[in-house]
Amino acid sequence: MAAEKFRYRVEGMDCPSCAAKIENAVGRLDGVSSVQLNFGAERLTLSAQDAALPSVEAKIRALGFKPRLLDGGAPESGAKHDHAHHDCPGHSHRTHDGNSPAAHDHAGPAHYHDPADDIDAPWWQKPKARLAFGLGAALALAWGASHLLPAHAQIFYVFATAIGLIPFGRRAAILAVSGTPFSIELLMVVAALGAILIGEAAEASLVVFLFAVGELLENVAAGRARAGIKALADLVPRTALVRTAAGDRETPVEALTIGDIIVIRPGDRIGADGEIVEGRSDVDQSPITGESAPVAKETGADVSAGSINATGTLLVRVTRKAADNTIARIVHMVEEAQSSKAPFARFIERFSTWYTPGAMAVAALVILVPPLALGWDWDTWIYRGLALLLIACPCALVISTPAAIASGLSAGARRGLLIKGGAPLEIIGHLKTAAFDKTGTLTRGKPVVTDVIGSDVDEDELLRLAAAVERGSSHPTALAILAATEERAIAVPTAENTITHPGRGIGARVGTHDIAIGSPLHIATSAPLGADDAQRIAALEEDGKTVVILTRDGVFAGLIAVRDEPREDTAQAIRRLRELGIRPVMLTGDNERTGRAIAARLGIDVEAQLLPHEKLARINALKADGPVAMIGDGINDAPALAAASVGVAMGGGTDVALETADAALLHGRVSGIPQLVELSRATMSNVRQNVALALGLKAVFLVTTLTGSTSLWMAILADTGATVLVTANALRLLAWKKD
Repeated sequence: MAAEKFRYRVEGMDCPSCAAKIENAVGRLDGVSSVQLNFGAERLTLSAQDAALPSVEAKIRALGFKPRLLDGGAPESGAKHDHAHHDCPGHSHRTHDGNSPAAHDHAGPAHYHDPADDIDAPWWQKPKARLAFGLGAALALAWGASHLLPAHAQIFYVFATAIGLIPFGRRAAILAVSGTPFSIELLMVVAALGAILIGEAAEASLVVFLFAVGELLENVAAGRARAGIKALADLVPRTALVRTAAGDRETPVEALTIGDIIVIRPGDRIGADGEIVEGRSDVDQSPITGESAPVAKETGADVSAGSINATGTLLVRVTRKAADNTIARIVHMVEEAQSSKAPFARFIERFSTWYTPGAMAVAALVILVPPLALGWDWDTWIYRGLALLLIACPCALVISTPAAIASGLSAGARRGLLIKGGAPLEIIGHLKTAAFDKTGTLTRGKPVVTDVIGSDVDEDELLRLAAAVERGSSHPTALAILAATEERAIAVPTAENTITHPGRGIGARVGTHDIAIGSPLHIATSAPLGADDAQRIAALEEDGKTVVILTRDGVFAGLIAVRDEPREDTAQAIRRLRELGIRPVMLTGDNERTGRAIAARLGIDVEAQLLPHEKLARINALKADGPVAMIGDGINDAPALAAASVGVAMGGGTDVALETADAALLHGRVSGIPQLVELSRATMSNVRQNVALALGLKAVFLVTTLTGSTSLWMAILADTGATVLVTANALRLLAWKKD
C-alpha cells in the first residue's frame, strides 16, 4: 500500500524536546516513512500507510500528548478519505461543533479522534493541570496523614509519589524503547526512586509534584506564545454579508467563493481579500501592515481580510478563498518559520543531546567516587548525586532559544515584519551591507510631476493639453501627467487623430491646435529650443528628472518634468542603518545620472546601469565583507534576492514577495529594514540572556549540591524555576515595539 500524507494537531508540545520525542517514537513505527514536527504550531505531518494511523495515534497518546487528525489531513493524492468527518466503527468522535455526525460506511481503519473541545480547553482543564492538581492534593493528604500517624509517614509519601511516578515512569519507558533513552522523565524517575530507597520519600513526592507543576507552566507559557499567532487568525470575522439578487445574507467566510460580492459597512472588519467594485472609504490596515494610519481606498483598489473599514460602505469582489487570504498566508508562514531552526538553536540542540547523558555520568561519579575512594557516607553522596540529576534536566536550556525565536517571529508578524524562519532572523542582526533596488523600493515606483514650466501658456493649460494627448496611454510619464490634472481638478478635453511615435513621442489635435509631446532630443528636430530652455532642461535632467517637451502648432509651448520620488521614510531609514553599523548601497538598472541624483538626496552609495546578472555579481562580491541583505520588490529582483544572505521583499502582500524572499515588509516602508535589524538583535540578545540564565543557575546549584546545601526539592525547583524564567524572558519579546 502506498504511503499517503496526513496532518495532525498534537496538543501538549511545549518545547523542541517534546517534538523530538514524538519524532523519534513515531518515526520508528512500521508503515511510517517520514515525520515532520512543528512544536510552535502543534503540527505533525507524516507520510504513512493508512493502516499505520492507529499505531501512530496510540504512540502519541502513550507519550502523554493528544493527537487529532486535521481537516484536510486526508491523503493529498485526492483519495476520498475524510478522517475528520466519518464515523469509525467501534469508536466515537465529534465534528468541530461538538455534534455527532451521521453514520457513514468507512473503508479505512478505525481511528480515535480527541474532541476539539478537549484540545482547545482552558489550561486548567487539560491533563497536565489535572495531574498537577491531583499530585498537589495527594501531597497535602500525605502531609496531613503523616502528622496524624507519624510512624507510617513514609508509606503515605510513597503513595503520593507513586501517583506521579506511574504516568511519568511509563512515559520514560516508552521513550527509552522509542529512541530517546536519556529523557527528562528518566532523570526525574531515577531521582525520585533513589530518594525513596534512601528513606527520603517526602522529598521524592515533592520532586514529582514540582516536576508536574513545571510541565504545566511550560504548557501555559507555550500557549501564551501561540496566542499571538492565533490572535492574527482571529482578526478575520466569522461571517460576511454577501450581496445576492435576493438580498444581503450572512455567510460564513469559509463558504465565500471567488467572485462573490460582499458588503463592508463602516466599522466592519473585511472578511476576505478582494477588490473594491463600488464605494470609497478609509481602511485601517494595521492588522496586516502594522501601520496605524488608515489608507484611502476607492473603486479598483485591493483590500485584505482582517482590515477595518473606517468610513464609507464598500462593495468588494472576493479574489481569494478564506484558506488563501493574506492573514491565512501570514499565519501559515509564521508557523512554518517557527519550525525553521536558527544556527544557534541547532547548536544548543546538539549540545543538549550530549549534555543529558554527560550529566548522568557525572551524577554517577558523584554517587560512587566519594564512598568508594574516600570511604565517605553512601546515603549522603547518593542524595547529592540524585540532586545533581535533577539539576541536570535540560528543559530550560532546550527551550531557551526556540522560545525567544518564536516570540521574535510573532512580534514581527504582528507589526508587518514577516520573517520566514529562525535562520534569517539571526542573520539579519549581523548584516554588514543592505543593498537596495531603486524603483519601487527606495522610491514609490510611480513617477509624479515635479515641474511644469510654460512658455506662452500657464501651467494648468500646459497640463490640460498634455493630458488630452496622453489620455489612454499606460506610459509612466503619461500616468503622472494625468494624475497631476486630476489632483488640480483640471478638465481634460478630447483629443483627435492621435499618432504615437514609439520611443520618441505622441501627437494629436486638441481643439484647433496640433499638439506634440516628446523627449527633448526628438522635439528639438522639429522645434529648436532656445539656449535658456536647453540649459533649464539640462539642469532638470541632472537632478534625476525625466523631461518632456510640448509644442503647439510646431512651436515650443513648455516642458513638464517627472520623477520617481523617494518614499517619505527612506532618508531616515538610511541614516538609521548607518547608525546601526550597516552600509546601505543602491543597486539600480537606471542610468548613472538618475541614480546619482536620488543617491545624493538620500545619502546612499550607488552603483547604476546594472543588468540583472550584474546585480547578482555585485551581491556576491559584497558578501565577501559579511552578510548582505538585498531589498527589492520581489519580482524583477528575484535572482539577487535569492543570492543575498537575506532577501527582503517590499510590500510583501504579493504572492511573489511572500514566496521569493526570506523576509517581507508587509507595510512596504523602507523603515522596516532597520526595524528588522533591531528586532533581530533584540531576539538574539534575549537568546543569549536565556542561555546564560539556564546555564548560570545550573552552575550555581551544581556547587551548592556538591557542598550539601541543595535538597532534592530545591534542585527540581531550580530547574522548574529556570524554565519559567527563560520562557517569561522570551515572552517579553511579544511586547517589542518598532521605533
